[in-house]
Amino acid sequence: MYQARVQNNALAAGLIGVATAFLAACTLMAKTLGGDTFGAPLPALQISHGRFLFAFVAVGTAALVLRPVLARPHWGLHVARTACGWGGITLIFAAVAFIPLADATAISFLNPVFAMMLAIPLLGERVGPIRWFAAVMALVGAAVLLRPTPESFQPAALLALAAAMVMGVELIFIKKLARRENPFQILLFNNLIGLCIATLAVLPVWQPPTAAQWGILAGIGFCMALAQACFVNAMARADASFVAPFSYGTLIFAALYDLAFFGVVPDAVSVVGAAIIIAGAVLLALREARQKPQPPRPTTAV
Repeated sequence: MYQARVQNNALAAGLIGVATAFLAACTLMAKTLGGDTFGAPLPALQISHGRFLFAFVAVGTAALVLRPVLARPHWGLHVARTACGWGGITLIFAAVAFIPLADATAISFLNPVFAMMLAIPLLGERVGPIRWFAAVMALVGAAVLLRPTPESFQPAALLALAAAMVMGVELIFIKKLARRENPFQILLFNNLIGLCIATLAVLPVWQPPTAAQWGILAGIGFCMALAQACFVNAMARADASFVAPFSYGTLIFAALYDLAFFGVVPDAVSVVGAAIIIAGAVLLALREARQKPQPPRPTTAV
C-alpha cells in the first residue's frame, strides 16, 4: 500500500547527494568500458544492456523482499518512457567514451529544457518569458560546451545533446505516469521493459566481456538501481522544488572522477558552459515550482 513519508529536507538532500555520486559513477564506469583498459572496448549498446540487466536484478530482488502492491500498469506509457530512457542512456554512454564526463553530464542537464518545449504541444502547457529565458540560457551553455569552431568542435558532444533531447521526451512520459502509478512500480517496470529492449538491441553487436568487464557492468547496474532508490526516497520526503537543485551535484562528482581517474582538468570553456547550463536549468526549475507547486506524493520506499 501507499505510505506517506515524514518530510525531512536534510535527509532528502543527503539522499540526492548520494544519488548524484552513484549516477556519476555509472558514467565513469561506462567510460572505462568504452576504452581498452579492461579488454576490447564494449559497444554502448552492450553497456546499456548491462545497466538494465543488473539494475533489474537489484530492483527485482527488492520487489521480492518488499512485496509492494502493484496496480494495473499503463503499458503504452511504460514502453514509451523506457524506450526513451534506454535511448538516452545509450547515447550518454557513447558520448563519454570520447569527451570528458563533466561535459557530457552538463549537456545532459538540458533534458528539462527540451521537456519544457515539448510540454507545449504534448501537455498543452503555457510557457512564459522567464521560462523561455531560462531555456535560452541553458541552450547557450550547450553551444559553449560544443565549442563550435573548426579547431575545437567536439562531434561526440552531439551524442550528449541528442541524449538530452531524448531524455526530455522521457520526462513527458514520466509526468504522465507519475499521475497514475506508484514510483516503485514505475521503477520496476522501467527496468523490466528496459532489459527487454536492451537485450534485443544488443544481439547484433554483443561480444564476450572479460571478467573485469562483467564486474564493471554489474557495478553500473547496481549503482543505477541505488541512485534510483535514493532519488525516489528523496522525492518522498521533500518537495520537488527543494530536491531538484541538488541533482546538479552529479556534475561535481563527474568532474572529480574525471580528474581522479583520467587526469582531466576542466578548462575555462567547460566551466563557463556548465555554469550557464546549470543557471538556466535551476532558474527553470524554480520558476516551474512557483508556477505549479506540487505537494509530495505518497510512495513506497525502496
